[in-house]
Amino acid sequence: MHEVKVYDSSGNLKKIISVKALTKRSDQQIQSPSLYNKKGRKAKPMVGKVDEKDLKVASTR
Repeated sequence: MHEVKVYDSSGNLKKIISVKALTKRSDQQIQSPSLYNKKGRKAKPMVGKVDEKDLKVASTR
C-alpha cells in the first residue's frame, strides 16, 4: 500500500494520507463495514462457512 495524495480542483495538494492511516481505516472497515456504506444501502451479510449438507443439496440440482 502507498500513501495517497489528495488534490483540490485547481490541482493544489490538499493533504497526504499516510500508509498508517490507510491501514487503520481498512482494519476498521473489516471490523464494521456498515460504517462505510452509502446512505440508503444495507450491509451485505457476511459469508459464513459452507456446510457439507449445503454442498450435497447444490450438487443434486
